[in-house]
Amino acid sequence: DGDDDDARDAGGRARMAFATTLVVAAPVVVVVVVVVAASAVVRGVDDVDVDGLLALEDDAVRARARAMTRGDGGAREGHGSNRNVVTYSPKVFVPVTKTCRDSCGYCAFVEAPSRTRRANYMTLEEIVNVARAGARAGATECLLTLGDRPEAKYVEVREELKEIFGGREDGSTAEYVALAADAVLKETGLIPHVNAGILTRDELRALRRVSASQGLMLETTSERLLLPGEAHFECDTKKPRARLRAIELAGEERIPFTSGLLVGIGETRRERIESLFALKRLHDKYGHIQELIIQNFLSKPNTAMASRPDCPLEELTWTVAMARVIFGAEMVIQAPPNLTPGQEDGWRALLRSGLNDWGGISPGVTPDFVNAEAPWPHVEELARVCHDEGYTLVPRLPVHPTYLRVDDKRTSVGGSPVWLDDHVAPFVRRLADAEFLARGVSWSPGRPESELKKESVDIVGVNGGVPFRRTSKDPSTCIISHDVRAALDALASADQAFTDDDIVTCLQARGDDFDAVCSAADALRKEQCGDIVSFANNRNINYTNICTLACTFCSFSKGKTRAEEVELRGNPYLLDFDEVSRRTAEAWARGATEVCMQGGIHPSFTGEDYLGFIRAAKAGAPDIHVHAFSPLEISHGAQTMKMTTREYLKLLFDAGLGSLPGTAAEVLDDEVRKTLCPDKLTAAEWLQVVEDAHSVGVPTTSTIMFGHIDADGPHAWARHLRSIRDLHARTHGFTEFVPLPFVHFEAPAYRSGNSRKGPTLRECVLMHAVARLVLGPVGIKNIQASWVKMGPELASHLLHAGCNDMGGTLMNESITRAAGATFGQEIDSTRMREIIASAGRIPRQRTTLYADVTTVVP
Repeated sequence: DGDDDDARDAGGRARMAFATTLVVAAPVVVVVVVVVAASAVVRGVDDVDVDGLLALEDDAVRARARAMTRGDGGAREGHGSNRNVVTYSPKVFVPVTKTCRDSCGYCAFVEAPSRTRRANYMTLEEIVNVARAGARAGATECLLTLGDRPEAKYVEVREELKEIFGGREDGSTAEYVALAADAVLKETGLIPHVNAGILTRDELRALRRVSASQGLMLETTSERLLLPGEAHFECDTKKPRARLRAIELAGEERIPFTSGLLVGIGETRRERIESLFALKRLHDKYGHIQELIIQNFLSKPNTAMASRPDCPLEELTWTVAMARVIFGAEMVIQAPPNLTPGQEDGWRALLRSGLNDWGGISPGVTPDFVNAEAPWPHVEELARVCHDEGYTLVPRLPVHPTYLRVDDKRTSVGGSPVWLDDHVAPFVRRLADAEFLARGVSWSPGRPESELKKESVDIVGVNGGVPFRRTSKDPSTCIISHDVRAALDALASADQAFTDDDIVTCLQARGDDFDAVCSAADALRKEQCGDIVSFANNRNINYTNICTLACTFCSFSKGKTRAEEVELRGNPYLLDFDEVSRRTAEAWARGATEVCMQGGIHPSFTGEDYLGFIRAAKAGAPDIHVHAFSPLEISHGAQTMKMTTREYLKLLFDAGLGSLPGTAAEVLDDEVRKTLCPDKLTAAEWLQVVEDAHSVGVPTTSTIMFGHIDADGPHAWARHLRSIRDLHARTHGFTEFVPLPFVHFEAPAYRSGNSRKGPTLRECVLMHAVARLVLGPVGIKNIQASWVKMGPELASHLLHAGCNDMGGTLMNESITRAAGATFGQEIDSTRMREIIASAGRIPRQRTTLYADVTTVVP
């Protein structure tokens, strides 16, 4: 893959569209450059004179960079990023080999090859053991780093590779790294990030199949540094043109890629700017540079550059700021915190210069082998500094959210089908939250934490940020971002003129912002509902688990799904009308006021069957409230009867139907539905059936089932909440809103590697809180916590985040338990009251339609 195109030359020529017009007095240059930079708050700069950038005062560069990072001067566009977050990657550092064909003047990592058998490469067992220890400690990344193709120089290395590959002469370091990455994935679940030097196209492809991301530092485009006495003398792989071509190949292969500069090795500021523009040209063409590392040079003993001065903090922060100005607000720019001059003061200076990522930090498992003299900082210390500067520190994955999120159609760059190999994507999803940052916790909906296999320690709190010790418990020390303040104000405004982006901002809140959203929701709950928390005494009757549909999330329906072609749990069944009548009578005798009936779309069912279930329930208990049939079942029944949904709903109402459960909504976004439930109603069709129900006097609940596939995220959730809100504003027919966290354990989508492990606890809390803020003002005053999904204890905590209802006692619930949950069979009225009272609320038993129950049966 040679390249003779001068446009790819690493000489760093940044051509300027109007360079000749700016050869005037310096003050004029400065004014023009500032105007151009200010108009490029999001995108960065393209055709601006290098001399003009160099003429800017250092403080002006840093100020512009900080404004771009925080979004000052305009709304931040891009990929759903949360500009109030600073990230880091919890990783283990695995030096696969320390041998290298080059000898850079600053490097203390490289060692001479050993003649001892199997001494030049870590064994696969050693590599996996390090990764396994990292997984237990909460790491998400396994960084595989090494010297550049040592077999090209050393016979000892070639002989060792020959032994590793069973006598083959053509085995390579890159091939061995691919074996190591695959072993790490399969045996530990950690996600490999590979820094393997300059690679061929085939090698990049092979590593893409077993890693989520790769990297190669450009370092500099200065050819001077190849001269005698300079940092890259006699280092062929450090020729800028070769490195740029390798980075370009990664772009052609759609590999999320890390690159950056090494600052202070003899290059000039001009050369740094030229190097940044060389990278930007490649990123503008391929969009694959996911992060820029701006790393400062530190002199090391026993190296050719041992007597060189360390890179000053001022040069490091200037370069970080210039990278931000050139690349724009959406680029992830990092600097290693263990190398920062001045440590805490340096960290603050970097955050004020446009940095938004700290790179990889090991959770006490491995050192920084490249800079062994510089220990990793405690993440709690970084979290405290980030908080003081107005950010929340959040763990991430080795591949950044830009390349994975598809919930915002405006900004998606294709997601995992474009940027990840199908073999790797399931491992990424298992460690991801809805924003494709690291989950950071072991809890998932459906089971108590005590029953979950504790695969790793939790590294974030409920609020989604790294915990730290606050210097003061004074509430005034909480720092609420401008974005969240503005969103909360918009949601609370009298004219309710908020946008979906305001909803997204609240759904993505972390740290102090999370607390602010929950507090606002709880205040509105108290205003609308007081301290009363209601519940219903009811029984679920799931009359059949036989279903013709192929929803990828469903573990309840029996048969084979198109997603996996595997048998699901349990045996198929169909209750007859006599059994439905018997169960209803039994529920009434035990004090139930409601029977809730739902089931699969049975291939033999017609509208008459649904009518028969209502009649059977009413025969068992004439005065019981029948809460039955999702909008999907209503649509199915109407079609088989050749009626409109309104006509069919009237028929059901006359037979005794009291209300509809607003299930089968999942997420009211067709990009989600076409993967999650392709056979179900579209979002518009679901909403139309519900509107028809409201129009004939049949009230409904509303739900969302969230936390699963790639397209399901805060933007899709915001569209769902908006749809529910808009419909209720027209019909006033919803009685409540019930968030239903996805239970993943037995779900086909999870078993096939196509879903996450359900929403995080933070996402569950925020869904309930934001629902209160969005839906409460239009009259949906009842926000229900699903103890079946959350568990009774965590559901009671939601009573402090906007909820005022605990749902029903549920004498039998099969759907959630089929998904692998251990909750769901029954909580009696006495236990329900105890749970509510323990949260400091007043329990009240209610009917389905929220009237008081006059005769209470425990």
